[in-house]
Amino acid sequence: MISKACFVSIRTKLIIAIPPNRYNTGFCMDISLSEKRIGTQIDPKSVHGILWLQTHFESNHWESISNGLVIIPNKDAKMLEEDARAAGLNVNFINSLSHIDKI
Repeated sequence: MISKACFVSIRTKLIIAIPPNRYNTGFCMDISLSEKRIGTQIDPKSVHGILWLQTHFESNHWESISNGLVIIPNKDAKMLEEDARAAGLNVNFINSLSHIDKI
């Protein structure tokens, strides 16, 4: 059962995170922002996330955004995250994990 504090809509994706202590915790996410080498990828996870993003981008970009194919500069992603959180959306910002290539 989803608590009311976590419930946004039936379309909001419920993520189950299992931390090292093995207690299950769930949280709902509307937009996922993943830092990449060339910028930050936007991946909407709910109808609310898609609708909110449509108010911030031109209509010719909506299909690419809904398919998670858009990468924006990291500075712009931070501003987008702050605006989305201020609007009440649940945003997950994933910083990149870099690894060193073998020489």
